[in-house]
Amino acid sequence: MGYSKEIYEKAEETLSRRRQKAFYDAEYRREKIYKEIPRVEEIERQLTHTGLAAAKAVISGSDAKTELIKLRDENLKLQGELKILLNRNGYRIEDLEEQYKCSVCKDKGYIDGKRCSCMKVLLRDIAFKELNALSPLSLSSFESFNLEYYSDMPDSNGNVPRTRLEKIYNYCKNYAENFSGINKSILMEGGTGLGKTHLSLAIARRVIEKGYGVIYCSVPNILAVLEKEHFSRDASRTTLRHLEECDLLILDDLGTEFSTHFTTTSIYNLINTRMAREKATIINTNLPLAELKKIYSDRLVSRIIGEHIYVTFIGEDVRIVKRRRKGNN
Repeated sequence: MGYSKEIYEKAEETLSRRRQKAFYDAEYRREKIYKEIPRVEEIERQLTHTGLAAAKAVISGSDAKTELIKLRDENLKLQGELKILLNRNGYRIEDLEEQYKCSVCKDKGYIDGKRCSCMKVLLRDIAFKELNALSPLSLSSFESFNLEYYSDMPDSNGNVPRTRLEKIYNYCKNYAENFSGINKSILMEGGTGLGKTHLSLAIARRVIEKGYGVIYCSVPNILAVLEKEHFSRDASRTTLRHLEECDLLILDDLGTEFSTHFTTTSIYNLINTRMAREKATIINTNLPLAELKKIYSDRLVSRIIGEHIYVTFIGEDVRIVKRRRKGNN
């Protein structure tokens, strides 16, 4: 996957900070250990000396084999003493060394010129964070979702909003807790202010905590980004690939965008691609299915219904209920 120059620079800065931290943390541990166990510092100096002596023996060539065997035995003896000293005082050999977040590339990001898996993950996470920068992820959680704002009286269809929302809440919480990257997609439909965005973001928050790549976006906003990248010569045009490949994509406010051939085609292709790749998507819309079919094709809406768990929110706009209760207090 290609990334912009800015994302690569941020990744390099992150890796540089990791290497610096590993270096300074190791320096701190060494100084602490040297102070507690002075013999450890002496052994490390002796080990350095035996290493230099071995190099000189190889260069000199005179009876190098005998000298190298002698130095090897001395080195092994010192290493054994060092290990015993450290273990006796509650330390490990590793405590004297830099401890990198990625032990494979030592936080350099590359191995023999090839990108390390840690660098790939870092680039992806930075890209997703950039896309999520304007989303209210931190504002919504399962703990802050309050069922008391939903009526416990049946509506005209005989459905009790609080009972319905409690079932939806439990389903969403279970979905987030058991997210594995291979999950069914969800279509959340219902009027404004009924909790679709809140529960979607609560799912996103929990799934991110589990280490998965999540992108939340308002459909009108992300379509504006896609359109700009599509018609710009200078843009890296990576946003679409991120949307297609993330572990969980949340498309909020589907159907509120200004409808054009570009927007309907983009949404159609994005949803189709994710379904083909078996990537989980949560779609939120205020529009009933009949209205969605007027904007998009019957074929797409039918596919969404066939591939998504269909969840219908009912009740009164929670924001209105909150204002009314606040006014009555």
